[in-house]
Amino acid sequence: MLIRLIKKAFTVFDWPLLLILCTLAGIGLLSMYSAVGVGTEWRFEGQIRNFILAFLVMWAVAMIPPKWLMQVSVPFYILGVVLLIAVLLFGITSKGATRWLNVGVVIQPSEMLKLSVPMMLAWYFDRYAKQNLIRHYIATGFLLLLPFFLILKQPDLGTALLVFATGFFVMYFAGMSFKVLLPAFLLGVLGLALILHFEDVLCSPQFDWVILHDYQKHRVCTLLDPTSDPLGKGFHTIQGMIAIGSGGIFGKGYMQGTQSHLDFVPESTTDFIFSVFAEEFGLYGCIILLLAYVALIFRGMMIAVKSSSVFGCLLAGAISLMFFVYVFVNIGMVSGILPIVGVPLPFMSYGGTALVTLGLACGILMSVSYHIPKKKKDKEV
Repeated sequence: MLIRLIKKAFTVFDWPLLLILCTLAGIGLLSMYSAVGVGTEWRFEGQIRNFILAFLVMWAVAMIPPKWLMQVSVPFYILGVVLLIAVLLFGITSKGATRWLNVGVVIQPSEMLKLSVPMMLAWYFDRYAKQNLIRHYIATGFLLLLPFFLILKQPDLGTALLVFATGFFVMYFAGMSFKVLLPAFLLGVLGLALILHFEDVLCSPQFDWVILHDYQKHRVCTLLDPTSDPLGKGFHTIQGMIAIGSGGIFGKGYMQGTQSHLDFVPESTTDFIFSVFAEEFGLYGCIILLLAYVALIFRGMMIAVKSSSVFGCLLAGAISLMFFVYVFVNIGMVSGILPIVGVPLPFMSYGGTALVTLGLACGILMSVSYHIPKKKKDKEV
């Protein structure tokens, strides 16, 4: 039994996926070493520890069969929702946001919902939704919107959108009709057009957006015109764009980025680390980084397609597109095409909780891949 367990521990890896992850981890550590400055040198060593912890978590989860993951989906989701409610009642407030909870150690429960929500929805569709009926989408819609609004209440718009996106992807892969998606898309385009047309009115100090906090309103208005407050609310966006643009085609060279090393780029080790990378490695470096992310997403989707269960297929597909949302939102906000919402760049931005979450996600992908029937694996080869 012990020999079988040891053998499984070393055969459970999906090697193409592991190679991609190692590539991204190497790029991330190189960028982190360059991004740290006076007073933040400790973050490089901390990031190495975070990667080691994330790898161990991924390895452990990869050995868990998908059917066991399915069994813990409901309690994992319930625990997450209970902790979100506890945050609203007893949470720790910092910088105007109540996102943390002290349970002996300080945790951010919203992070676990990035995985518990798609696991819960995949469990529901695997067990109950044998037919594509509207009542199933109403039920899963409630399961999705409950944590979404609890996280939005903290407020944490970035995490709320990520949780919503991962849950939505499960519903989409489960067969959601385009008749539902098309009106939502058209409403989104109409809303964006109205915001652009009435920008002066909507962004005036007297206008109250009601559904958004003031800082969220300012982020949208800053996106529309960063130069309206270049030394205040628009500073982050402007400096990020300057750093990316100054890298040019070939970049300034490793450790030679002036914007980052002269401390013009804000949050250079976390949300804006892409600016540091783009300035030093230029357009070609960015293309290589994006190709690595494309390979990660593509490999995840291949695992989803070949999964032997509805649960594994839906969950692997949602996790794969979760990586896409991470990358699109982070690079979009750093380059000035999306509002700043505090979404990290996977395997690049500093953060222990975020990396452990990514480790869990990759472990789930490897678990699904390892338990693909042998015939399907032979066909793939």
